[in-house]
Amino acid sequence: MTTLYHHPMSAASRFVRLILQEYGYQYDLAEEQPWEKRREFLTLNPAGTLPVYVDDNMRVLSGATVISEFLDETHGVLKRDRRLLAEDPFQRAEIRRLTEWFLEKMEQDVTMPLVRERVFKLQMPPTMGGGAPDSKILRTARNNVRQHMKYLGWLSASRPWLAGDRLSYADLAAAAAISVLDYLGEINWQENPEAKEWYQRLKSRPSIRTLLTERIRGVTPVSHYADLDF
Repeated sequence: MTTLYHHPMSAASRFVRLILQEYGYQYDLAEEQPWEKRREFLTLNPAGTLPVYVDDNMRVLSGATVISEFLDETHGVLKRDRRLLAEDPFQRAEIRRLTEWFLEKMEQDVTMPLVRERVFKLQMPPTMGGGAPDSKILRTARNNVRQHMKYLGWLSASRPWLAGDRLSYADLAAAAAISVLDYLGEINWQENPEAKEWYQRLKSRPSIRTLLTERIRGVTPVSHYADLDF
């Protein structure tokens, strides 16, 4: 069976998992601690990054963008009205732009700094960089959260879904990042009612329910994390 190497607090990993769930694809999960740089994992992906997708024939794909494009070409084209990339070239470009925004820009500005300081450092040994969180990094990332949430709110208020009239990769990429931040209690939903309404719709989808039931060792989620009405 196809195996996805992931970490539960990796937004990119969550994005691919949501795609697989939306398409009803069966797969196994293998949790990877990226800071360990295991030899066996580096054999699959020398970059040591997540996610990594290994199919039934032991063919390996690395990176959320590469995997998502492969899944669109092998599964999405068969889904018609449930396809997560539009057929129109301009619409596809907009979906890709927003997917990149949430998985790269937001990851750099917000998601990864907060995950690294609040989660990874708790699990990493001191020799690998573990220890107390850096308050300056936390403060900067939390300031950045507000700007990204404003943009998400604007998109939510302007369109039925983030990239247009239908659910797309853009929504799943945003949901992947937001679900990580919400687990950590880093989002003030009262300041972002439009984004909250959009996220409630995403949380009601079966594809995201498995993510919302998972728990991270040593880190308790915010009380409303799995609630549809929050």
